Amino acid sequence: MRQFGLIGKKLSHSFSKNYFTEKFNLLGLDDHSYELFELSSIEQIKAVFETKNIEGLNVTVPYKEDVIPYLDGLDQSAEKVKAVNVIKITNGKNVGYNSDYIGFKNSLNNWLPQQYQGTALILGTGGASKAVSCALSDLKIPYTFVSRKPTANEISYQEASSLLPQAHLIINTTPLGMAPDTNTCPDLDFNQITSEHYLYDLVYNPEETLFLAKGKSKGASIKNGLEMLHLQAEESWKIWNK
Repeated sequence: MRQFGLIGKKLSHSFSKNYFTEKFNLLGLDDHSYELFELSSIEQIKAVFETKNIEGLNVTVPYKEDVIPYLDGLDQSAEKVKAVNVIKITNGKNVGYNSDYIGFKNSLNNWLPQQYQGTALILGTGGASKAVSCALSDLKIPYTFVSRKPTANEISYQEASSLLPQAHLIINTTPLGMAPDTNTCPDLDFNQITSEHYLYDLVYNPEETLFLAKGKSKGASIKNGLEMLHLQAEESWKIWNK
């Protein structure tokens, strides 16, 4: 039996278990399973690592950065992003990777016009935001982090308003708007959003978050995080099997 799973704090709306269970069924991999491990604190990952036949884990909020001290090493992808969303377990050694970075970069490339010349706002400063910033750097798109409690090199949502005429790409990396709290969204000045803006939400449930709906009402192009999720999941599968 080969076992895989997902660690996080609240996993009731997880995409990963259904995705990988269906994948295993389609491939006829009856000796593979994918389980959910809800952890109230990251220290509990020690017990997960001791699970029989465990070979790989996905990591979701809020543990993408907190998990790093519990790992034996980091792949270049995780070193670059400084966050982990995939763990490969081989002979008792746990190595962290980041497939969010690859998933987001490829998804954005599939959607954003090649001639895009604007800047970007990254809403949120958690682990997912780091993957987004690395992808934007690779794509030569200048960006600014926006936070409710800005520190150095970050701005507030109020300050972000002045950048909206140039920052036509806005990426939400926060969980705001995710089911079941679908009536929440980042505190952005949507009156400044136009048909020249592109709003990308890493949230995929619901399909159209309040953030995307407000952007759409102003004529903006919108995209949710489902494709990114599929791409990063496939990259996870490659990592576990290479």
